[in-house]
Amino acid sequence: MPFVELFVPKGSLDQERREKIGGRLVSEVMIAEGAPDTEAARSISWLVVNEVDAWFVGGRPLPAGDKPKYVVRVGVPAGSMNDDRRHDIVRRVTRVLADADEDPGRFTEAAAAWVHINEIPEGNWGARGEIVRIEDIAAFVTGTGAVVPRGA
Repeated sequence: MPFVELFVPKGSLDQERREKIGGRLVSEVMIAEGAPDTEAARSISWLVVNEVDAWFVGGRPLPAGDKPKYVVRVGVPAGSMNDDRRHDIVRRVTRVLADADEDPGRFTEAAAAWVHINEIPEGNWGARGEIVRIEDIAAFVTGTGAVVPRGA
């Protein structure tokens, strides 16, 4: 299940744009990841918005009033991705950002948004004080088990 972090210069997102992005970003990543659309899967698919006080490009501060830049980091369990799914995540994330922007065409340029996919190695994801394995997550989202087996 994805953990998504959106980084944007402070003050770049009004409430309407924040909700447009927030309402779709995790769902689109879940689709690309191949996750089922269940309440359980949604409950462990999170988005955090980070508004950054200082944003520099090429060693210079981003001028006030410039169109926002975005960095989106998507954390997923290792083993859940292949090249097609990675490409689909990048495409879907970029589309969500473009759909919420006043100038969607600028997202064809490298300077508008970067998407980083971080595959968390097996044994490096945890919940409830225990290690969570990919099979534990799969069992949870399909309704056949807990995120962490009790007594693990």
